[in-house]
Amino acid sequence: MSERFVVVPVGGGVGVAGEGEHPDAVVADPTPDAGGSCSSAGGTEEEKEAGEDSVFEPQDPNAVVPILEYNREPNKYGDGVPKENSPFINNTDNDKGNSYDGTNMALFEEEMDSNPMVSSLLNKLANYTNLTQGAQEHEEAEDDEGPKKKAVKSPQMGTFMGVYLPCLQNILGVILFLRLTWIVGTAGILESLAIVGLCCSCTMLTAISMSAIATNGVVPAGGSYYMISRSLGPEFGGAVGLCFYLGTTFAGSMYILGTIEILLTYIVPKAAIFVAEKKEDEPGALLNNMRVYGTCCLALMAVVVFVGVKYVNKLALVFLACVILSILAIYAGVIKTIFEPPDFPVCMLGNRTLQNHNFDRCLKTEVIDNVTVPTKLWKLFCDGPELNATCNDYFVNNNVTSLQGIPGLTSGVISENMWSDYGPLGMLVESKKLSSVGGSDPAQDIYMPYVVNDITTFFTLLVGIYFPSVTGIMAGSNRSGDLRDAQKSIPIGTILAIVTTSIIYITCVVLFGACIEGVLLRDKFGDSVKGNLVIGTLSWPSPWVIVIGSFFSCCGAGLQSLTGAPRLLQAIARDGIVPFLQVFGHGKANGEPTWALLLTAGICEIGILIASLDAVAPILSMFFLMCYLFVNLACAVQTLLRTPNWRPRFKYYHWALSFLGMSLCLALMFISSWYYAIVAMAIASCIYKYIEYRGAEKEWGDGIRGLSLNAARYALIRLEEAPPHTKNWRPQLLVLLNLDSDQGVKHPRLLSLTTQLKAGKGLTIVGNVLEGTYLTKEAEAKRAEQNIKSSMSTERTKGFCHVVVSSNLRDGFSHLIQSAGLGGMKHNTVLMAWPGTWRQSNDPQSWKNFIETVRETTAAHHALLVAKNVDSFPTNQDRLGEGTIDVWWVVHDGGMLMLLPFLLRQHKVWRKCKMRIFTVAQMDDNSIQMKKDLQMFLYHLRLDAEVEVVEMHDNDISAFTYEKTLMMEQRSQMLKQMQLSRTEREREAQLIHDRNTASHATINDKTESGPERVHMTWTKDKLFTERNRNRECNANVAVRDLFNMKPEWESLNQSNVRRMHTAVKLNEVVVNKSQGAHLVLLNMPGPPKNRGGDENYMEFLEVLLEGLNRVLLVRGGGREVITIYS
Repeated sequence: MSERFVVVPVGGGVGVAGEGEHPDAVVADPTPDAGGSCSSAGGTEEEKEAGEDSVFEPQDPNAVVPILEYNREPNKYGDGVPKENSPFINNTDNDKGNSYDGTNMALFEEEMDSNPMVSSLLNKLANYTNLTQGAQEHEEAEDDEGPKKKAVKSPQMGTFMGVYLPCLQNILGVILFLRLTWIVGTAGILESLAIVGLCCSCTMLTAISMSAIATNGVVPAGGSYYMISRSLGPEFGGAVGLCFYLGTTFAGSMYILGTIEILLTYIVPKAAIFVAEKKEDEPGALLNNMRVYGTCCLALMAVVVFVGVKYVNKLALVFLACVILSILAIYAGVIKTIFEPPDFPVCMLGNRTLQNHNFDRCLKTEVIDNVTVPTKLWKLFCDGPELNATCNDYFVNNNVTSLQGIPGLTSGVISENMWSDYGPLGMLVESKKLSSVGGSDPAQDIYMPYVVNDITTFFTLLVGIYFPSVTGIMAGSNRSGDLRDAQKSIPIGTILAIVTTSIIYITCVVLFGACIEGVLLRDKFGDSVKGNLVIGTLSWPSPWVIVIGSFFSCCGAGLQSLTGAPRLLQAIARDGIVPFLQVFGHGKANGEPTWALLLTAGICEIGILIASLDAVAPILSMFFLMCYLFVNLACAVQTLLRTPNWRPRFKYYHWALSFLGMSLCLALMFISSWYYAIVAMAIASCIYKYIEYRGAEKEWGDGIRGLSLNAARYALIRLEEAPPHTKNWRPQLLVLLNLDSDQGVKHPRLLSLTTQLKAGKGLTIVGNVLEGTYLTKEAEAKRAEQNIKSSMSTERTKGFCHVVVSSNLRDGFSHLIQSAGLGGMKHNTVLMAWPGTWRQSNDPQSWKNFIETVRETTAAHHALLVAKNVDSFPTNQDRLGEGTIDVWWVVHDGGMLMLLPFLLRQHKVWRKCKMRIFTVAQMDDNSIQMKKDLQMFLYHLRLDAEVEVVEMHDNDISAFTYEKTLMMEQRSQMLKQMQLSRTEREREAQLIHDRNTASHATINDKTESGPERVHMTWTKDKLFTERNRNRECNANVAVRDLFNMKPEWESLNQSNVRRMHTAVKLNEVVVNKSQGAHLVLLNMPGPPKNRGGDENYMEFLEVLLEGLNRVLLVRGGGREVITIYS
């Protein structure tokens, strides 16, 4: 799709229309993941104070053109810095001097502070500068210096130098020179081609996916890590990024081990510190030598990398020249074998290959001066130099023959090398075309100079050992901060490097199998050709070309790994997603990652201490394969989601190719080593969970977020189809919180109760209402939301926060109840705290809002939970001991009362509590049968609970009840006198108190002395005193009440009297049975239909709950929530 930019002239100015601009003129993609360290569009505070004096139409013709400073620095990339709000706009100091003074765009002039004109934007984009990676320290210094700042010069490399050559150098590494001949000899040409084809296909598919991601916006420093993290999110990005870092570090170990193996085995064998006395000790001595020399080599390379990346780049050209010369020498040697094969004889005893170190002639005896004398070979198999000495049986029975190690391209040896020859550890390397006579003793063979397998070989092992030879594909993207145009260079350079190396590997497999004898191919260390490098025997003009070339190749690849790995770790550390890695984000003044280099060297040393190239290779294969798997996954997810930001410049990709690459990576992981694959996945999973729980919250617009959105949308649409079945019903809570004057949460224990009730399951919406208008309260609303989220995090409440600004609290709560949630994910239960101070409040609106909320939930068919004394509820850290959760089942509410204790007991706070269910029987109920029925019902519900039936007799209404009702109505009457001043209300209240005192003194005639001061409501002591009096009077009390009826009592509303009687009697029973319970659950009576009795309703509830500590009032939503059916 071609892009066209046209600048339209406005007013009297001369317009310029540009079409077909240079493609590099605009390279920043306006996406969040391209916005490294760019400033917010709004600019600084001073810029905003300047009002409309902005940068949109400079009046001064000599004014400095504002420059976009685009920085790829990882520490400013998505780490919570507000600058990331704008992906590419940076209002510099130069902008402040320019002003906007025109009338053509006056309609938009108030928005100019935050939304620049297109002409200004394009000006900035065309003149952006690119700072080097790792330049945080430079930026900080520049911020201090202000206008005096100087540009930082960084190495700017193109495709060939920056991507193609590093990739080529990393891919054509140690495995090609040290192991490929052995793999061909062991697996055969056909299976070797299968191994090469599998691995190269995997990397090619990954490179295609990587190219798509790399060209979808600017790739900052730490390329591969940024590709994954910005596409799959911080958790996946951090986990895979660290795995890739470990893979790159272990790759450094492997290259260093390869370097030392070449040095000690083929260049200067006499430099070995540990020398084996016996043949069986040779492997151990070699490993110890590798450890010592490898550590020294690592230290030297670390110093070179510490000095600076530019020296590595200079050395890289030398090293790469050696690699190319070595490969050319191989092809030249192959051609030469057609005319004149090199002379490398392999000495065979029977069909067994002999190590040709300690003898020079492939003969048992030789004739010197007509005397037959034994050779050095004789002395290796016999116990003496004499001809009549006792010799090894196999040596005696078989002849010694000499095979040409490199018969040549036209010899037809290719047919013998087509098939595999796997075997166990210690298996002798034997020729299939030579005969052998028995008589060998396996116990003695290990001491003889035979060439043997040093490890057990099988196909999957060879896949794991070979795979690192194709893993250099990220070398270019890791150094993306040093590239002139990463979007262009990474795809072209990487794919060309893979194509080149794949051709080299495939041709080498075929040519090795066609030119070299099978027994020499299977001779890993070239023992049968006097310790020569096997691939070196094929080269022209000399084996030393390959030996020296491969030595420098391994050195260069090791340096590249030690350069890339610390930068990758630095990028991860500066992102701030893994807290314990923060220290590794620091570096030298020029941005070089010093601390990350030290850690890399330390981990690299672990691989060197393993010391075996064949053991280290499968480890790094796992880490690389996991990284490649997630690169493919990232591309597939982005392609399938079709996110608006997914617009790669590289067009030759498809989600099916990405899925194929992902499947291939997963298959190769388990083919190579299933146990290493499981360990690598476990490490990645641990890092993922650590970042999820402890890491910083990031929003990078990643594909996993997009995937979650799509999945959520699909699930919500499915949920909308039908209401949930009773079996799937669970409380989806809307928690109504109150905030104090500082926007802090008043009752955090309400959130604790939510967590204990939900155990992380289902929907939780925490809501709050602010009084006012949104335009004036926007800042307060955001602060309230932040405080609520902070409290939710502290109380481990998983859910959503919803703050509503409304003209009054009543409407706000109504809006919340009606509109919170989405589709099928709406709340079905409202949880709120009991307004404990409603009596002391001068504003009756506080308790009226509460009652209206109760009515709203009933009308919406939602369940309601009201927690009384919520501040005394246990925290999530408390562990309640032996105790009970008492359920008072007065009326059937759909089973909510049964379900809630069961859910609470799933949480560790309430786990030790037992459940007791009380139900109330009237006079005409059969209590015994009720208990049996209730036990059977609970049995079918699979709930463990004690059952008790409480009988409530129809007692006459006591004087206590009348008195309580009278006080309630008098108080209600008093508060209705809202037109009176506060002083007058207090005076009237005092008069009522005095009258109540006189009245009460008359009632308690000689039984109880009246208290010194009568409260508006009765105290707990007063309540129990009255009850005791009633019990003493027994049946006489009713008669006395009848004959002592006061005139005030006759005028009482009899409905209120009955309600108060119920509240008093039920409270007496509940307190008697459940005063010591950890929690009491009780049916909540509904509010009166007549709003005139609202305050009386609050009094009824107060009386009902008096004397109880933790109470949860429960009101059902009008549907069954628990079932006995499966």
